[in-house]
Amino acid sequence: MSNLPVSFWRSVVIILLVAVTTFATRAIPFILFPEGKEIPKAVQYLGKVLPPAVIGMLVVYCFKSMNITSAPFGLPEIIAGIVVALLHVWKRNNLLSIGMGTILYMVLVQYVFV
Repeated sequence: MSNLPVSFWRSVVIILLVAVTTFATRAIPFILFPEGKEIPKAVQYLGKVLPPAVIGMLVVYCFKSMNITSAPFGLPEIIAGIVVALLHVWKRNNLLSIGMGTILYMVLVQYVFV
């Protein structure tokens, strides 16, 4: 692959395709399930089970490479995980708990457990 810059028109096409795709992913649910039309049971079921499943996968992903046999013995991950859980139980706000946990983890690994 070359290191040449992407041409102007290729950039325009890429931007337009990304914009159309993003708009389509936002508009399709409103087209498929207009107001007043009953949402299929399968979609309702997925709406209930997918969020906890995704959070579970994120937890496994975050802790899968934690090294507990050498310093800092997984302490940054454990501390950030506890903060995420406590914040979520307290405030019930995914963005707040995940955002603060991420910031805390980065501070711990960059400045505390150096």
